[in-house]
Amino acid sequence: MPVNRNALIRFRTIDNCLRNRYRTWTLEDLIEACSEALYEYEGIDKGVSRRSVQMDLQLMRSDKLGYNAPIVVVDKKYYTYEDPEYSITNIPLTDQDLGKLTEVVEILRQFKGFTHFNELNGMVQKLEDRIHTAKTKQAPIIDLEKNEHLKGLEHIDVLYQAILRKKAITLSYQSFRAREASSFNFHPYFLKEFRNRWFLIGIKKASQPVLTLALDRIITVEEAMVPYLDNSSINVESFFKDVIGVTVNVNEPPQTVELYVNADNAPYVLTKPLHHSQKMLERTGNGVIIQLEVQLNFELEREILGFGDCIKVLKPERLKRRIQEKMKNAAELYEKELRLIELESSKKKLLRTGTAILDGMYTQKEVGKMLSIINRATDDSNRFQGTEDLFSIRNLLQEIPNLKSVLFNQNLRSLVNEGFGEDYFLTKAIYFDKPPKSNWYVTWHQDVPINVKKKVDTDGFRGWTNKAGLISVIPPLDYLHKAITVRVHLDDTDEKNGALRVIPKTHFTALSHEEISNLRETTESKCCKVLKGGVHLMKPLTLHSSSKTVNEKHRRVIHLEFNCLDLPEGLEWLEREDI
Repeated sequence: MPVNRNALIRFRTIDNCLRNRYRTWTLEDLIEACSEALYEYEGIDKGVSRRSVQMDLQLMRSDKLGYNAPIVVVDKKYYTYEDPEYSITNIPLTDQDLGKLTEVVEILRQFKGFTHFNELNGMVQKLEDRIHTAKTKQAPIIDLEKNEHLKGLEHIDVLYQAILRKKAITLSYQSFRAREASSFNFHPYFLKEFRNRWFLIGIKKASQPVLTLALDRIITVEEAMVPYLDNSSINVESFFKDVIGVTVNVNEPPQTVELYVNADNAPYVLTKPLHHSQKMLERTGNGVIIQLEVQLNFELEREILGFGDCIKVLKPERLKRRIQEKMKNAAELYEKELRLIELESSKKKLLRTGTAILDGMYTQKEVGKMLSIINRATDDSNRFQGTEDLFSIRNLLQEIPNLKSVLFNQNLRSLVNEGFGEDYFLTKAIYFDKPPKSNWYVTWHQDVPINVKKKVDTDGFRGWTNKAGLISVIPPLDYLHKAITVRVHLDDTDEKNGALRVIPKTHFTALSHEEISNLRETTESKCCKVLKGGVHLMKPLTLHSSSKTVNEKHRRVIHLEFNCLDLPEGLEWLEREDI
């Protein structure tokens, strides 16, 4: 059955619409989209009839064209594909298609070997292999690198046409760092593929810099009703000349990078250069030294890190130190992995004595990131206690919510979800410090109050207080027995900078003032020294205190309390957070 060009445009337009799951499509919407496409591509301004689009939908559903499209109607109004992965572009090649492709291969063969067609090397073989596989139904001879689940490839044709026809587009785009998508006009100039991932290069406005956008972060593409800004500043051939990958700083000149590659990996680097500027400076007894002229970017670092300990940066110094730091951080991820045997041992000790210490729960990088998040938040606000030296932030994760992603790392999740043994959740989070200018002594006590959202008189709950809007109450003993405190240390802590002192095995019951006074006079206490990145586990009823710092050093701690018991009806934990 012959299909004219206008019909193919309509089929392709309907296919693009039905694949867009971010909006609903009525028959009128499809008619309008097809009319706009025909006007754009063929200059036809009389529109498309309702009957034509209805017939198109029927044909796409049938096997006359080989589509068998799973088009369904939702709520008796909206058209969509029942299979969200379906597209008419994914249907098998017909015998006629294969015949045409075979002719194309024969034409391309004639140009192989000519200087101006060097880029065809390998292309003909790939195409031949695709035709052979489709004709014979046999396994392919050439296995091409591909990613079946890569997002964004459905936008390539639309973007290509926009560049070809010099049309501005409106993108809905969400970067990895953005919490939600944003919509903006964009003037596309060219497409770039790197490591089986596609990128779009262009500008938002004439006064703004060139942007590189990943296609897998594009949600929707529509034509923009603004004049197209011609490319007057980017030389496509030279734009990526000085980089590995796609990250380009247009104002930064390339730098000389020297790398030592050991003997085992030297052949791979010499036969497949990291960059076209690569040249060998020296061959040593145990490897080679190569030189690159490139910008320092993310992809260069990833390339170097991919060789692990087989490659070393010799210059520039800035790159050398950065790779060294990343290698150190990577090693620390393995060194500071919470092991099951440590978890079980600490759990038993906690239940027996009321206290236990687990070192290496956080890497130095994670600790630094937490301190950076806290410092940035407190620099931008005057809501927190303290002036020159901050010493307390209550309701920590409500005050600084983006701290949670770093604080709840894999080790802490394992500790809570596997080590505590029940469905524990966070009930309190406080940041404490003992800075030189805000130093204090904490007397011997047990942590018995809990924080709730509002006062509701309930049997067994006593000693209500309301301090500056913070409502606390002493719960029944069962809640205190189930509770577990995790104190995350952001500094090395010992007796000189306010480390906790505890009296072990005092966590079985709530003590009176007289009993506490007697125990601190007659029972030996223990200083809980914790290294930076370690945690101190404690039962809240464990008797503890802390002294002033005497060495002018900070003692920054994030105090977390967990429980597995829900409060009676009417009462709610103030800071409940699931892990």
